[in-house]
Amino acid sequence: MTATRIRTILEMIKFEHSVFALPFALTGAILAAHYGINPLHGAGLPAIAGSQAKAGWPSWRQIAWIVVAMVGARSAAMTMNRIIDLRYDRENPRTRTRALATGALTVGFAWVFTAAAATVLAIAAWQLNPLALELTPVALAVLFFYSYTKRFTSWSHLVLGFCLGMSPAAAWIAIAGSLDARMLILCAAVTLWVGGFDVLYACQDIEYDRTVELFSVPKRFGVARALTIARSMHVVMIALLCWLAWSFHLPWLAWTGIAVVAGLLAYEHSLVSPTDLSRMNAAFFTVNGYISLLFLLFWGAAVAVARP
Repeated sequence: MTATRIRTILEMIKFEHSVFALPFALTGAILAAHYGINPLHGAGLPAIAGSQAKAGWPSWRQIAWIVVAMVGARSAAMTMNRIIDLRYDRENPRTRTRALATGALTVGFAWVFTAAAATVLAIAAWQLNPLALELTPVALAVLFFYSYTKRFTSWSHLVLGFCLGMSPAAAWIAIAGSLDARMLILCAAVTLWVGGFDVLYACQDIEYDRTVELFSVPKRFGVARALTIARSMHVVMIALLCWLAWSFHLPWLAWTGIAVVAGLLAYEHSLVSPTDLSRMNAAFFTVNGYISLLFLLFWGAAVAVARP
């Protein structure tokens, strides 16, 4: 396989966007390794299954398989999305240069790649624990279902958000073999974070969505109200992160991380307005990449100095 073909595949699955969900998944793994042994610690919330984790840090083996699982899941989901949306990718001026739309990659290759990526996810889950493997078909079903949602609901942004929001809960399961209910708080926070910036991004396609009768928040409410909805999602996200930090009794570093995330979100929203979406790529890619990485950094440090 040539370097050019590899680059084309990585572009098809938008590999660089892995930075969005992976740091939140690793945060979930770190929290599980430290607190999974006692899921009732600090919050009075029940575990969904009995915990098996020991307090400490995830092993390098666990981290490696979580990363492999994330890459497999995301690669399968993105490729399936390109297959299902091929008609729209060919018609939309913003997406008509994508690999399947131009013929740089064939649909047959995309199906094989999707199956291979799903298999990689299953192997990684198998290497982690039985519950992770048992839930793999459920995760794939959710990921593949997202691709159809824009055809019937304006809130597909939240379904996309949930696809990424599952990652910290999945990582907790990978480490602990169980699910602590507090991970649902982080799942909701990530869902709203991704849903909010996807609403922003969808503002670029409002005219095309109207033409082909696809659904989105900007199409339904207009750009100005869509920006307000996105801001509201991000405000609730910050509130949920505060609840999560309180539930784990995390020290000041976690709260500093939340403040940094809030500041970056405010900056992200300052880059766009109803009359100027020209800086959307900066808001979407650069700022959100910093948000996820800095969240992992601050929360990892907070767990490191937290009392057992």
